[in-house]
Amino acid sequence: MTHNTAKKIELPPAPLMVAFTLCFAALITAAVASRFDIGTTHVEHVGVQQSRDLLFDDANTGSVQIRDAQSGVLIDEIVPGKDGFVRMVMRGLARDRIMAGGSKSAPFTLARWEDGHLTISDPSTGRRVELVGFGTTNENAFAKLLVQRSSQR
Repeated sequence: MTHNTAKKIELPPAPLMVAFTLCFAALITAAVASRFDIGTTHVEHVGVQQSRDLLFDDANTGSVQIRDAQSGVLIDEIVPGKDGFVRMVMRGLARDRIMAGGSKSAPFTLARWEDGHLTISDPSTGRRVELVGFGTTNENAFAKLLVQRSSQR
């Protein structure tokens, strides 16, 4: 004959209700803030100094080919294990585009503004990523695509 010697712990209902209420209130607050853009910062830039429309295509080799949207010429190719920041940002923008029902073949716009800030945006969803907040190295990973000349590969 075995006896269960574990003691059953009973919690009073009041602390459980308080914890549940706090969790529920936090979820509701986050949902309302997200829906009505409360607590977000918007940066309005004036005057594009330089811009370029870019196409990002996944190659069979696992690399990402970056093409000039106007000429279709290959600008750069990101091989696996390199330029992870560019891959991460573009995958996020592409995911948002697909969720919004946008076209996979539409270009993204890389722009340097008169105030020096660099952004990458998706005209089909209106989403824009401010690249200055990710540090100089990561910003330069995109900046080189503005000045890099198209080349046949």
